[in-house]
Amino acid sequence: MQKSFLLDKPFLSDRTYLFLFSLLGLVYVAGLFVPLMDNDSAHHAIIALRMHLTGDYVSLYDYSQDYLDKPHLLFWLSAMSYKIFGVTSFAYKFPSLLFTIGGVYSVYRLGKKLYGEESGKLAALMIASAFAFILANNDVRMDAILTACIAFSTWQLVEMVDSRRWLPVAGAALGLALGFCTKGHIAVFTPGLACLFYMLSKKSMKVWLDVRWLLVLVLFAILIIPEVYAYYLQFNLHPEKVVRGKDHLNGVKFILLGQSVERFSGEMGDVGKNDRFFFFHSFAWAFAPWSFIAFIAFVNSLKNIFRNGILWMTHGVFAVMIILISLSDFKLPHYLNILFPLTALFAASFFIRKKEDSKWVRVFFILQLIVSGLILVASALANGWIFPVHSFLIITGTVILLAVVLYFFKSAAWTNAQKAVLIPVATMVLLFFLLNTNFYPQLLQYQGGNTLSELVKGKVNADDIYFEPNSYSPSFNYYMSTLRRPVTDSVLKSGKKIWVFTDKAHYASADSAYHFKGKIFDVKRYWITRLNYKFLNPSTREAQCTRFYLAEVN
Repeated sequence: MQKSFLLDKPFLSDRTYLFLFSLLGLVYVAGLFVPLMDNDSAHHAIIALRMHLTGDYVSLYDYSQDYLDKPHLLFWLSAMSYKIFGVTSFAYKFPSLLFTIGGVYSVYRLGKKLYGEESGKLAALMIASAFAFILANNDVRMDAILTACIAFSTWQLVEMVDSRRWLPVAGAALGLALGFCTKGHIAVFTPGLACLFYMLSKKSMKVWLDVRWLLVLVLFAILIIPEVYAYYLQFNLHPEKVVRGKDHLNGVKFILLGQSVERFSGEMGDVGKNDRFFFFHSFAWAFAPWSFIAFIAFVNSLKNIFRNGILWMTHGVFAVMIILISLSDFKLPHYLNILFPLTALFAASFFIRKKEDSKWVRVFFILQLIVSGLILVASALANGWIFPVHSFLIITGTVILLAVVLYFFKSAAWTNAQKAVLIPVATMVLLFFLLNTNFYPQLLQYQGGNTLSELVKGKVNADDIYFEPNSYSPSFNYYMSTLRRPVTDSVLKSGKKIWVFTDKAHYASADSAYHFKGKIFDVKRYWITRLNYKFLNPSTREAQCTRFYLAEVN
């Protein structure tokens, strides 16, 4: 360990950290109540909803089709949360928030061990305030849980290498197993690679010959048995099932060997296939407001990489993983989240080492002012023009948080190095306060599914709702707490009154087929994850919308 990295002089007081984390906690909690989006969030939520409604916790179904893609942990946790809290936005998102808290703490403990107390605290603050990390607790997929598991298992593996204690053995196996049951191999490969680099930096054969490694493997194998067995029951015992045009599927082989490979090779999609720099420019906003400091820290520290073994781990994992995912034929921005724990560590340690260097402090201060200014401008545009704030309470909260930003900027109580941290954190709090209390709630009024469910609850029995075959809305299914059931001849011939869900594109054909004779509910609908200027512009927004309908059939 490089003693020069262990700078014990407090950079920020514990009270300041408590204040900043408390502000961040408020916006994280506010995000728990934002409705689910009709992308992976609502889609994953209704997979868990099926478990909750049917009591089948083994099988994964995408609507009525077998789902051969992700492991079970998110769905299991969500289904358990529904039993406690009901089928709500909060219930689906709450497990991810709990893991996030554990992940941030793990980053602190790992940073404290590798770089010292101050670097650990700052690294935890950086990851907690990073844009895509907060977003992962709002637009919830597997990423919050996955990132937390990677941070925890990496911490435990490092503790195991440096000590003779047995508790880190269990911790490492648990973290790796939970990560595997969340997103598959990537959750094992990333902390495993970090541990490999860390062990190489030790330059000692003893760490390689430790019998505890065998125990980690045994415990890991035992802990993933429920996941593997669930895939065995759903697919190995049912060779007649067809997914993506293939039958005789080996579920055990898929989850143990094939899941991440298919995504890497593009067999599950080709988003970003031809953009080899996709993750480099995506990182700039995903890890904001710390992305440029992270880039500088990475490049500047390369000259010391052979003198400091710790950098083998942090920089080595960052370099290897970003190259690997860039070579993948299927790219999505949230794949970057797995890099955040170690990225926060080397960015924070670099910042702490340079906090007394006036030249570097000036660079940090100016850079973070520019980034914070751009975020404030974007926030003002989003909440002043695109979806203006109308609530007095939200305006009051905005004024208070803006005052906090200005206080950190103007006050002589803080050095420029401290301001380079305080201002961007307060800015991110203000941004997500407005996103979670104003922008997203207004935006999601155009999603259609959740607004239609609000409109018809108490007026329509969920058991009487059926879907026109080409119409979908995961959020409608979720908030009506019902599974998607297509209209069939047997349903039409039953003679009972039913309701048919359809969209504008299929309304005429559905009316011709089912004869809408009764009441019709309809709402505006826009695919909100594909925003464009015409929709964002209030004067042209309505023309971009289509409709969702729920029509009565007698």
